[in-house]
Parts: sequence; C-alpha cells; structure tokens
Amino acid sequence: MYIDGCWEQFPDRQHFVSVNPANGQALGSLPDGTAEDAVRAIDAAAASLQSWSATSPYFRADILQKAAANVTRERETIAELMSLEQGKPLKAARNEINYAADFLRWYAEEAKRIYGRTIPSARADQRFLTVQAAVGVVAAITPWNYPVSMITRKLAPALAAGCTIVLKPAESTPLCAKAMIDAITDTPIPDGVVNMITCSQPAAVGEILVTDPRVAKITFTGSTAVGRHIAAQAGQALKRVSLELGGHAPFIVYDDADPVHAAKGAALVKFLNTGQACISPNRIFVHENIHDEFVSTLAARTSKLQAGSGIEPDVTVGPLINEAAIQKVENQVNDAVSKGAVLQTGGFRLDEPHLSDGHFFAPTVLTGITDSMLIYREETFGPVAAVMSFNDDDDIYALANDTHYGLAAYVYTQSLQRSYEAMEKLKFGIIGINDINPTSAAAPFGGTGDSGLGREGGMEGISEYLETKTVGLSI
Repeated sequence: MYIDGCWEQFPDRQHFVSVNPANGQALGSLPDGTAEDAVRAIDAAAASLQSWSATSPYFRADILQKAAANVTRERETIAELMSLEQGKPLKAARNEINYAADFLRWYAEEAKRIYGRTIPSARADQRFLTVQAAVGVVAAITPWNYPVSMITRKLAPALAAGCTIVLKPAESTPLCAKAMIDAITDTPIPDGVVNMITCSQPAAVGEILVTDPRVAKITFTGSTAVGRHIAAQAGQALKRVSLELGGHAPFIVYDDADPVHAAKGAALVKFLNTGQACISPNRIFVHENIHDEFVSTLAARTSKLQAGSGIEPDVTVGPLINEAAIQKVENQVNDAVSKGAVLQTGGFRLDEPHLSDGHFFAPTVLTGITDSMLIYREETFGPVAAVMSFNDDDDIYALANDTHYGLAAYVYTQSLQRSYEAMEKLKFGIIGINDINPTSAAAPFGGTGDSGLGREGGMEGISEYLETKTVGLSI
C-alpha cells in the first residue's frame, strides 16, 4: 500500500494473491488492506490538501507531464504485466497504456485552463466574479477490465484540479495499479497527495472511503449494483459522485451500409478485451436485406480469432477474468439456444490442454435473438455477438432504446439524415456513427440511466473535481 509518500511493507500482515486468469498461476501478493488503512490514507490526503490545492496549476501540470513520460517509458514492462494479470493481448495492453498517458497529458494542459468569469450586475456599484476551487479529497475506485487507463482517467483530472486522492484499485489487478502509482509518484509530487489501498475484500475499505466526512467526492467505475449502493451512501452526506457503470450497447446496421465493412467493425469492438468492455455492443441489429452477408462475414472473422494467454504473440482473444464470468456467458448462450437462437460459431468453453487451467470461452456468434432471451436484456461482458434482423416496419430506435442502460451505441449508415436521426433519437451518452472507437482523453465519456452519472475525459472531466465560488464585490 502507498500512504503518505511511502510504500508500506507488512511482513506479518495477511496478504492476498494476484492470479493470472490464463492459467491460474500466482503473480504476486499484496497487503490485504483494512478499514484502518483506509483511514490512514484519508488522513494523509486530508493533511496534504491545503498545500497541494494552493500550488500553481503550472506546477501540477509539470508533474502530470512527468508522470505521462514515466508511463510511456515503462510501457513495455506495464503492458506485459497487464497481459499476465488482466489477460488482454499485448497489443491491446500497449494501446491502453498509451490511452492512460493521454489522460495525464490532456489534464496537464487543462490544469492551466481552470477559468473563472465576470458577470454583469444590475447594480452600478457591484461586480460579480466566479472562481474555481478543488472539491477536496477524492476517493477513486477503479475496475479490473481497464486496470491502467481507468486510474489516470480519474487521477489526472483530480490532481489537475488541486484535489488529493485515495485510490482503491480492483482486487483482481492490484499489480497493474502498483506499477502505475510507481510511475506517477516518481515525480516531484508531494507526499500524501496520492495514496493507494489494496485489498481482497473491498466492502470494509469502500465503506470508509464513501462515508468518511473528509472525503468530498467519490468516483467509481464498476457494476451498476455497486454504483447504486455507493450513490445511496454518498447521498446521505451530499457528497459529489461520478459513476461509470454498465452498458448494453446497440449496434445498428442499415441496409445502405457496406455489410462487410460493418461486420469487420462489429467484430473489432465486440471482441475487444474479450468482450469485457462497458462499451461493447450487446445487441446487434442488422437490416434484413444485408443480414446474411453481415453474419457470414462476422462469423468467419470470429472463428479465426486465436484464444490464449495475452502474452503470446499470435493471441487475439484472452481469458475472461474469473470462473463467474465464464458461467454467466455459458448461461446466456444456453438460454438463447434453448429459446431458438442459432449458433453460427463458438458457443462453448475452451478446454484444450494449454487452456484448461484458465477461463477461456470460444468467441461466439448467435443469430435469431429475441427479446425473451437473457442476452437481449443482460450485459454479457464476454465474447458473444448477439445478432437480430430488422426491417423498415420496425421502430429501430425504440428497439435500441429498450434498455435501462445508456452508455454507448453504434450506427452504420451512409445516410446523413439517418446519422442525425441516430444522434437525436438514441438515448445514449456516446454514439459512434461508422466509428467503433468514439473515445478519447479529449472527449467526454459517460452515460445515462443505469450507466451512471457524470462525465470523464474532456473539459467536462475536470469540472467534476471543481466547485464554483461566486463573489459579489461592492465598489
């Protein structure tokens, strides 16, 4: 654990083991943090808040730039660790580290652009000003599926705004978090500004982070169920909350789209991170006129994906994170097939000798999906593409919006009119039109409904860590 500028060693303390999901082998052990450790981390963050928030934005920007350089310098080392601990292929891990560094660089610049304004008054002897101030101590709880970039997406804007932070990384990927904190704190950042607690059972630590009165804001990425719990607790104390939760993205392919091009895009984003991405498409709607060509292309590309440990050079799909993830995917596939879905490829657990100790599921394509199936309603978080056809008589936007989630949606069309209709009618926070990667450090990321509250990234991201003060000045 990293508290008040020091890596703390606990030889007599209980530790927990980080495991490679590709083979079940232990990668390392870390101290199992307690509620008392969380209190000490908050102590350090609270003690350093006043001095850190009073530093020059240019000083904070310089630290973030140095942190970005450190992360970039250690890219190969961290990428290999991520492939081992989280499972994603090395190429994808490298891309994530670049993305993580982008947040540090972006918010290094945004630190210098925390502007106030002047407002005219009805009184001749009065002037109004607004100034921006750091919200205070931040508790950041990050997920395992993007164990590096989700840290910087929260930490960078918080530090740029002048906040101090306590990080609680996912219990499945603590070694990735440790590597990132090493890189970020190998800068002139003062002690106590950044702190990290590792633990195997997050409930007790999370309870302290959410309820301690010195924590002014909680930022969380994870499941909707946990997000609701955090929001309810934080609401009792009127704390600021940012929540990036689950998704159930529709992927709409109109008949004027190139079905081969659309299918290639669908395969890339569906099987990204083995389907373990909140923006992964869960319901693929294809116009009946091009349905068969789309499916044949998608199934052919899916069947060629190579599963294995992410560290191996030819692997394109890694393991799922744990056994529960495998069981959820199996349950959805079996339910869909029992209700009439057609299995085009995949549909089974991979148990070849070199995969049998890991959590591998064959990349899968299902057609004939209906709204009676679990996969139509539930987020899959696994490598299963669920395809259904539609025609001109269907209200495709009603079908796409038929979910409580509202994170991402995708549309393939050559029509400018349909593009604008999609932007206006789809009730999702992120919409990709002929684009499977509508994300960037410079662009706001977030959803509506059960997909969360607030935005991360872009200029909107730093505003989540700032309070506006209004000053009335009589002259």
